Amino acid sequence: MGLKMVTEKVKDTEIGFIPESWDYLSIKTIDPFKGTVQTGPFGSILHSYDYANEGVPLLLVKNIVEGRVVEEGIPRVNFEKANELKKFWLREGDIVFTRVGAVGRTLYVTKEYEGWMFSGQTLRVRINNPHVNNKFVEFYFRSPQYQSLSESTSLGSTRASINTSILANTNIPLPSKEEQDKIVEILLSIDQKIQINQKMNQTLEEIGQAIFKHWFVHFEFPNEEGKPYKSSGGEMVDSELGEIPKGWEVQSLDKIADYLNGLALQKFPQENDDYLPVIKIRELKQGVTSSTDKASAKIDSNYIIDNGDVIFSWSGSLEVVLWCGGKGALNQHLFKVTSEEYPKWFYYYWTKHHLKSFREIAADKTTTMGHIKRKDLSEALVIIPPEEELSKVDAIINPIIEFLINNEIGSCNLSKIRDSLLPKLMSGKIRVPLEGK
Repeated sequence: MGLKMVTEKVKDTEIGFIPESWDYLSIKTIDPFKGTVQTGPFGSILHSYDYANEGVPLLLVKNIVEGRVVEEGIPRVNFEKANELKKFWLREGDIVFTRVGAVGRTLYVTKEYEGWMFSGQTLRVRINNPHVNNKFVEFYFRSPQYQSLSESTSLGSTRASINTSILANTNIPLPSKEEQDKIVEILLSIDQKIQINQKMNQTLEEIGQAIFKHWFVHFEFPNEEGKPYKSSGGEMVDSELGEIPKGWEVQSLDKIADYLNGLALQKFPQENDDYLPVIKIRELKQGVTSSTDKASAKIDSNYIIDNGDVIFSWSGSLEVVLWCGGKGALNQHLFKVTSEEYPKWFYYYWTKHHLKSFREIAADKTTTMGHIKRKDLSEALVIIPPEEELSKVDAIINPIIEFLINNEIGSCNLSKIRDSLLPKLMSGKIRVPLEGK
């Protein structure tokens, strides 16, 4: 990377120590153009009848995670209404900043998201200054320096929040444009590698699921002649789940795997520097962050999760994931799913197979947080093939799952490298060499 430790004198500023040659300016000073920081449309502008299945995507806080867009559950504004609200359209180079609840999540708007809209839960930062790399500003917003600053400047309401004035008056460090570009180049190369891994994993996941359905839903696994079993006239027998291949059996989900519920980890507080990050539903989506709780490392080893473990959140937001964020403590409302008899992919995909119905069960709860119960695991049925057939499909799916896990671990390690470099580059503690200097 050609990085070097700083040798230049530093100066003390309200945003910490930075090199003497660096400037630091507020967002509104960088670009005094009116409307540089703008709040998205509130409920008084957008009503329930303005949303549609087809329309312009509207970014909410939940749709912005780790500098990327999570499109699942994104609302859409009908085209007629969206055309009335063109001032809330995004364009390349904008920065979307979450202003309530999970304050400080950011998204740099690429060509892909031009024409999308930002919601009242967010702020749009639009900078037009040839001496500023907007991606550099977005990276600074993601740095620990700024994140701790945003926590201290949040408004004192029931939920943390930031308004346009606070963000517009935020000071950021500004090295030369050349150095900004070099810093962005380094950090962006790591981000892009992570994105490539994520897209690859999405494809691997789709392939794994397709193979699973081919065998266990459609029963088109190859027969002795290599032809699709069911459509080639393979013998089927009646079962609780309808017709299944002869020799196969039906069993409940909790019979093929153990679903271990997590601990109330507030009862196991951190002991000195010996701790484990507490893995809650939030961590399943975002990974371990600086705001992740800590618990004692001396908890029962059964409740310690590690890379490759299958974790199922059975309350609130129901998700099934292959955890790849390192060692952690299993919090209540999460199941750690294991089996001594069946391969990991088998109980992972069967749990995912029932996820839709589990979510429907949870949605019907009258409590504040929807959930499923143990009996729901017992009532969820799975189909088990003979050992010979299981071995055949295991040889196909297991390498996919192992590759997927290793790929995700690689992404997590890259994230740690990026997060370690980010504060050092943004404070000038580590400098990038410039041509002729």
